[in-house]
Amino acid sequence: MYNTDMPTRAELPSTRKLLRSTAIAVVSATAILVAVVLPAEYGIDPTGVGSALNLTEMGEIKTQLAAEAEADAARDAANRAAPSAGANAATLSPATTGIAPPPVSPLAPPAPPAPPAPERQSSILGALGALIVSPAAAQEMRTDEMTITLAPGEGAEIKLTMQEGEIASFAWVVSEGGAVNYDTHGDGGGQNISYEKGRAVSSDEGTIQATFTGNHGWFWRNRGDAPVAVTLRTSGTYTAFERKV
Repeated sequence: MYNTDMPTRAELPSTRKLLRSTAIAVVSATAILVAVVLPAEYGIDPTGVGSALNLTEMGEIKTQLAAEAEADAARDAANRAAPSAGANAATLSPATTGIAPPPVSPLAPPAPPAPPAPERQSSILGALGALIVSPAAAQEMRTDEMTITLAPGEGAEIKLTMQEGEIASFAWVVSEGGAVNYDTHGDGGGQNISYEKGRAVSSDEGTIQATFTGNHGWFWRNRGDAPVAVTLRTSGTYTAFERKV
């Protein structure tokens, strides 16, 4: 037995009504897709509604962050697959590549490394004691500079080979009118760390204190429409200064 009565033929919607309802649903879904979903998820705004609702910017940020995450994952995988490949990499500079970088804004030399924080004093003193015991392992203070040119969409990194606890000061600047996305990070011995990240930045300076022995430095990517030049200056007791990508 049925709990409700079966509808009569007259109560059922006609084929015309069903087709009209389906057409309305398709048009509504298409309008929502074009006006809301595409701008909010992919930064595509053919109607201009996304810009008016501030959805296009959100979609562009999502797309760019997804691309950065994919690039970071690929770079980390390459570092894990060949952790020692950078030891034999030749240092590239404008003199060896034959590409003259665009004019670069004046860049002041980095300040000397800051003294370690009180909680790090014991480890640094221990490292100094080891150097006194073994003078052959002592490292001299060095200063380096390199300029790299990045085409639109291109990425590159410069790494310092550092022992745990070593400190290096740095300053980098992008050619006038340019900006890059960057990731200050380290890897080596199966370890990876990201010290700082930024988007659309034209310069940065400070110090890096190696949390473990390995390669520590910077990755830049040019998300602009024109080539840019990044000039980096460093000083400290690291043992190598190399371009990795």
